[in-house]
Amino acid sequence: MKTLMHHGLAVCLVLTTMCTSLLLVYSSLGSQKERPPQQQQQQQQQATASSAQPVESSPQPRRTAPAGHPQLDGYLGVADHKPLKMHCTDCALVTSSGHLLHSQQGPQIDRTECVIRMNDAPTRGYGLDVGNRTSLRVIAHSSIQRILRNRHDLLNVSQGTVFIFWGPSSYMRRDGKGQVYNNLQLLSQVLPRLKAFMITRHKMLQFDELFKQETGKDRKISNTWLSTGWFTMTIALELCDRIDVYGMVPPDFCRDPKHPSVPYHYYEPSGPDECTMYLSHERGRKGSHHRFITEKRVFKNWARTFNIRFFQPDWKPEPPAVNHAEEKPVF
Repeated sequence: MKTLMHHGLAVCLVLTTMCTSLLLVYSSLGSQKERPPQQQQQQQQQATASSAQPVESSPQPRRTAPAGHPQLDGYLGVADHKPLKMHCTDCALVTSSGHLLHSQQGPQIDRTECVIRMNDAPTRGYGLDVGNRTSLRVIAHSSIQRILRNRHDLLNVSQGTVFIFWGPSSYMRRDGKGQVYNNLQLLSQVLPRLKAFMITRHKMLQFDELFKQETGKDRKISNTWLSTGWFTMTIALELCDRIDVYGMVPPDFCRDPKHPSVPYHYYEPSGPDECTMYLSHERGRKGSHHRFITEKRVFKNWARTFNIRFFQPDWKPEPPAVNHAEEKPVF
């Protein structure tokens, strides 16, 4: 009899406990339903913010553009055919001129957000004068073999350098007959992290049209090849808010009989003289040549309107004539 009484009391205690728990749970649910939606949302936001609290870290300088920047039309990735997305507030456009030798401009160049170089111009061994960093390198079809020979120095993917290759449309064909494009495809397979882009045929035609608009000269009729400097300066205008150019002389520099003699390339001190190269190409009428001096006249005009400065040698164009404001090139 006592055993049955004890058993009955135990069952009653268990049932009482369960009922109490259910009442508490129901009361808790009811209070949540009665809570205003705005208050619930605020609590959820606070919980999310507390769980996503960032870990403190030392600030790093911005070297590449954030993903939100608009794409630049006419530059397609070799591997994935995706457009280039890049923007820089400050750019250092470093030429290959011998004027950079002994300039000690390297530290100033390296402090710039984006550093732009051309072709196979090296930095190793010349860092004090030309800097060590490279954000973008514009490469002509004629320089690809030299790039491949020096790939360990120039194709340094660990720094995130962007490479833009340009060449005649026949070389850049994507139907298996484009010699340069085929080489770039192989290169992208060997170096899958390489950020290699090519200029499209339509974009190349725009570069030709821009040259004609700015100079009044048809590139093809005059047997002229646009220089890598032309492509590089025009690309820089698309992606940079401010451009500091290092090593570019003004257009009339070589006309002065007292101009100093410097090598055409700083990394080829025994190579041809810069002004001799400029003048011979400018006077050329047959065969392939560049209009170096004509191009520099265009750059001088652009510098009157856009935020372009020239260093080593340091010079600035005279102010534009009254009522002759120039429009930004349309790409």
